[in-house]
Amino acid sequence: MVVNHGFHATVTARPGRGDEAVALLLDAPSLPHPDCVVFLVGRSASDPDVVHVTEGWTSQQAHQAFFATEEAQAFVARLQPLLVGESQYTDEVPAGGKADF
Repeated sequence: MVVNHGFHATVTARPGRGDEAVALLLDAPSLPHPDCVVFLVGRSASDPDVVHVTEGWTSQQAHQAFFATEEAQAFVARLQPLLVGESQYTDEVPAGGKADF
């Protein structure tokens, strides 16, 4: 599949709640979605409450349609209370690379 739409998000969890935010993100409903080609979760090495998410989707329309679903909205509702401040988003289309876990 080809990634035509994506973004990189940086969010900050409430103090001490970075582990919860990461665990929730790693169980995100978009992971098994066929139009979600890339979904990576990382953490700041210097601040465990700063979490980075990179997503790549087959299209912007597929991403928008997925996030309009009840399942996605319920996920966002569970994640939001764990976060503080404004999340930072940058549009990004992953071009390639490697992720071995």
